Amino acid sequence: MTLSPHSGRMERNQSASELSVPEATIVDACGDLDLPKLGVVEQVWETDPIPAAAIDAHVESAVDALELDDVPAGGEIALGVGSRGIDNVSEIVAAAVSTLEDRGYDPFVFPAMGSHGGATGEGQAEMLAELGVTESSIGCEIRSSMDVVEVGRTPERDVPVVADAHAAGADAIVPINRVKPHTDFDGAVESGLSKMLVIGMGKQRGAKIAHEWAVDWSFRNMIPEIAGQLLDALPVVGGIALLEDQHDETTLIEGVPPGGFLDRERELLERAYDVMPTLPFSELDVVVFDRQGKDISGQGLDTNVIGRRAFAINEPAPDEPTIKRIYTRGLTAATHGNAMGVGSADLIHEDVVAELDAETTLINALTASTVRGVRLPPVVESDRAGLVAALSTIGVVDPETVRVVRARDTMHLARFFASEALIEDARQREDLRVVEEATPIEFDDGAFSASLAD
Repeated sequence: MTLSPHSGRMERNQSASELSVPEATIVDACGDLDLPKLGVVEQVWETDPIPAAAIDAHVESAVDALELDDVPAGGEIALGVGSRGIDNVSEIVAAAVSTLEDRGYDPFVFPAMGSHGGATGEGQAEMLAELGVTESSIGCEIRSSMDVVEVGRTPERDVPVVADAHAAGADAIVPINRVKPHTDFDGAVESGLSKMLVIGMGKQRGAKIAHEWAVDWSFRNMIPEIAGQLLDALPVVGGIALLEDQHDETTLIEGVPPGGFLDRERELLERAYDVMPTLPFSELDVVVFDRQGKDISGQGLDTNVIGRRAFAINEPAPDEPTIKRIYTRGLTAATHGNAMGVGSADLIHEDVVAELDAETTLINALTASTVRGVRLPPVVESDRAGLVAALSTIGVVDPETVRVVRARDTMHLARFFASEALIEDARQREDLRVVEEATPIEFDDGAFSASLAD
């Protein structure tokens, strides 16, 4: 696996060529800068992932914690599955299906992913398939549509509370989701089981309602209240919560009864913050990300990693890190052109524009009420142009002291390229290890020629 975002990219479209500024123009304007040397640094993490052979046993224990006593024999159980790149998701869902069938129930899966997949039932089923969640792989039916039913309204604001029609018609509902910090807000519960009920299970309509009201109400207050109403109105018998470590490997699979959703999620969220991969420096001059995408973060670039939350209304940004310039090189294949959050970068490669699906991106932005997040930054022709433009706009630069990182994306941060100043910092720290000494940056027709095995 390498840091290059260019494999399988779409053919460059006309708009990319029109928007892109040539490398020669940028070098002409900025001068022939002395670029920093880059080496490789590795983060030293202590992790305890669940072995693949033990996944089924952990899922069976999680199912034991669900409140299934009132579900009739042969009753239908709707399993909510989302669209993020969750480790072992196909195996976990298949084990849940098998366990429930062994206990005499009839499980099916429904996509609980808001407006993802272009806000169509077919698109959401396709997104599950790309995650390995198909009817053949998990052993049960997948029912995917955008139909919702209204199950109540909030008492003070009279906000409609909606849910997937297939799920609402089942005898029991079980969301399966990873608990992790959210990109748009801080709260007692963020991304996890409760959010999947409120926004994921609400489909496009529910997601749109939630994001509109969040402008004044705030997700930190809204999600617990609406989740509570859904737990009261629908047969949610619990959820299966997942945690992943710094390497994005499954480290916990736990069944959470409905009565403990909010309290247990709060505890799991604290653990998730502890094991979230981050950039190990509080102040950086330039960060280059080889790719962004919805499979990496809801905002393409995880706001908790980059310290920027410019597009979430009435929500403060994380305290750190402080990054002067961000340059993004491409989109992931799995994001299908959805460039949500591209506005977090200061500069982007023309490949981002060539791969961008404007309709999918705008639908996501409209649903999330974060249209500023899809503003296009300045577009450059090459990596050399992007790096030169970034470095030339942060003040006087000394290549030996400038603090530069190049990473694959905001999720995969185990190894990264680092400038000489950061290499020297890393030598003094027990949580970092220098893998390769700094050498001059080499380019191949303007593109970074070096890549990094993950």
